[in-house]
Order: sequence, then structure tokens, then C-alpha cells
Amino acid sequence: MVDIATRVYNHKWKIDPIVRSLIDTDFYKLLMCQSVFRNKPQTDVAFSLINRSNHIPLAKLIDEGELREQLDHIRSLSLSRGESTWLRGNTFYGKRQMFRSDFMEWFENMRLPPYHLERKGDQYELTFEGKWHEVMLWEIPALAVLMELRSRAVLNDMRRFELQVLYARAMTRVWEKIEKLRDIDGLGIADFGTRRRHSFLWQDWCVQAMIEGLGPSFTGTSNCLIAMRREVEAIGTNAHELPMVYSALANDDAELAQAPYDVLSDWHEEHDGNLRIILPDTYGTQGFLDRAPDWLAGWTGIRIDSGDPAAGAETAIKWWQSRGEDPLEKRVIFSDGLDVEKIRELHAQFSHRTKISFGWGTLLTNDFRGLVPNDALAPFSLVCKAVSANGHPTVKLSDNPEKAMGPKDQIERYKRVFGVGAQQAIEVIV
Repeated sequence: MVDIATRVYNHKWKIDPIVRSLIDTDFYKLLMCQSVFRNKPQTDVAFSLINRSNHIPLAKLIDEGELREQLDHIRSLSLSRGESTWLRGNTFYGKRQMFRSDFMEWFENMRLPPYHLERKGDQYELTFEGKWHEVMLWEIPALAVLMELRSRAVLNDMRRFELQVLYARAMTRVWEKIEKLRDIDGLGIADFGTRRRHSFLWQDWCVQAMIEGLGPSFTGTSNCLIAMRREVEAIGTNAHELPMVYSALANDDAELAQAPYDVLSDWHEEHDGNLRIILPDTYGTQGFLDRAPDWLAGWTGIRIDSGDPAAGAETAIKWWQSRGEDPLEKRVIFSDGLDVEKIRELHAQFSHRTKISFGWGTLLTNDFRGLVPNDALAPFSLVCKAVSANGHPTVKLSDNPEKAMGPKDQIERYKRVFGVGAQQAIEVIV
């Protein structure tokens, strides 16, 4: 097992690339990339870094030259032969050859496109522009670099024994969380912590701890590289990015109202089984389900990623019942801001009413709260989102207005088109 504290200490003396592989990314990103490659190959999209926690002055903490070095290194990466073999030949969700030959041939020769970096006050403006299936692959590595460089900046002044004690305390915290989950009968939980992890080495350690501590209750990781190395399932389906871009391409309100279902129609043609998971909250869960075509009720489950998770699960169960489906045969995946107590609470509330799973993110792979002075390693909310498609702005409403994004006039338009009324604001922690 890697001595993380020593590796962190040695960061001071040599360049240590944060991202060393193109598959150090979330599995859903590659699944979506293949769908975009097939269905929207000529769409131009811009992605942008958004720091929701603007009290964290990233440009003061992170040296611009070092940030550029890390980003430039990522641009030099390509798939290794072993990585390509794993993607081409492995079985994912019970399906052989998940990734088609034409997509893999493109991916094997792909290099990430240029980026634009500029300092604006105490923050960085980081953007990526180009064909959607190319620039979308910047999201996860860009977040990984920013998150880990911030961690390194905080840790840089700590000496060897301080680092050893810090990581011993953090490891103890993770293990105590795992122990609190061990007695949950029928638990299914995966690591969803790539996007805002403390570091790659730490995420890898957390996955190993989950493997040993939870056994078969640990269902896998969203991180492809770790899944390959640790021989566990790669977990993931699709994200808000797809309906956001499809909606931005709509020519009028009627096409806009249909766009979220067009996304899933395209997905339906490519995938079946456990990959048919609905993410309904991009423009409000209730309205999405009320207007959903009947064929969507036959999908495997629903992922709840914003708003009150219990209310979201109740909405899903009632919807299935209204469409003549048995909720006990369906799956609810909780994935928003989870920690141990919330996982235990939701499992007790819903495990006898539907199949449930948990995607445990930032508070698994980046919970260093209270472990250093001024809480300088506390996790924060950093995202990299598609902000325009073919020159038109993207919009996300969410079930939590604190997560909404897009121009104000377009937010109001989307609320009107999708019939979104008053919403309850919930603090965004991570």
C-alpha cells in the first residue's frame, strides 16, 4: 500500500503529475462520450469552471504556472494498450463490447483539445471549446487538477510527521464511517468521489478500504482507472450534461420541452438493463415525470441528485405506481451530498419499498473537515459545466435552486416551459 504522507511530502521536490491516464475519469463520462460521438458529432460546446464556493480563492492558492504544467501534461496523454484492451474487452453491466469499434478507434488516437486559462481576481477562468465529444472529456481531469492543487497548497507547509498524523486521522475517519455501514442489511454502495476528491492516491485508498471493509456491499467505483487496477465494477450511466446541451440546441419552446426525452430516446437505442437509469431533475423532477412517455416507466430506475432525497424517492415511487409499475422491481440511486447518517436514514426509510443504491461522493474521498487549522482542507463545491452549445447558453434548474445555472432570462424561460414553480433552497455543501 502506498505511503500517502511520504508521497505528499515528496511533492515538494519533484513534478508529480496529478492525472496520469485518460481513463482517470468517471465511467459515465465515457458512456456519454460514445453517445455524443454517435448522435451529435458536429455540435460545438463550451465548458467552463464554476467555483460555487467563491470564498476559496483558487488563484491565490494555486500557482498559475503549476496549473498550466498539469493541464499541459493531460494534453499529452493517450490511451495505453492495456487501457484500450480493458475498455474493448471487459464486461460492463453484464454487456460485452460496451464501447463500439468506431468510438474506440477515435478514442485511441484522441488528444484533449486546447484550453483557455485566465486569472480573474482571486479565481481562475478556465474554459474549453470545441466539438462536444472532445471537450467533454476535459471536465473530470480539470476538476481533479484544481482540487488536488488546492490540497497540495494547503499541505505544502506541513512537515513529514504532521502529514503522517493528518493522514492517520483521515484514515481513521474513513474507517469509522465504513464500520457504521457494515451492519446495514442489503446495503449497495459505490464510490462516486472522483470529481471532487482530495487526490488520486486518496481516492484509491478509500476504494481499497471499502473493498476490505464492506465486501460485497461495495458495488464498485465511478473511476475507470481505479476500477481497472482494483478489479471492481466501473459504475455510472449519464449526467445532466446531456439534457442541458440537447435543450440548448432546441429551436423553439416545443423542441425545448421535448429535448430531455430525446436524450433518453437516443440512450434507449444504445443501452438496456441497469444502464437505463433516469436522471430527472435537470429541469425539475415532478414536471419531468408528469410529462414522461410511457416507455420511460419501463426503465430500471431513477437517480436522485438534488433537492430533498426522501421527497425525491417518494415522487419516484408514486410515479411508478401511477404508471402501473411495481416499485419493488425498480431502483432508486441516491447520489447528492451523502454521508453515513444520511445513508443509514435513507436505507431504513426506503429499502423495504424499492431497491436502493448509494453513490457516495465527496464526503468519502475528501472529508478532511476539521483536521487542519482554519479548516483549510474542507471540501468545497467546484464544478466544470457545459455553458453553451452552438453558441446558445445552457441552463440547469435542478430540484434545488441553489444549483441552478444559466442566464437569468433563460432560467425564467425554462421555468415557464417546464412548469417549475416555487422550489425549496437547500445549502450546497459539496
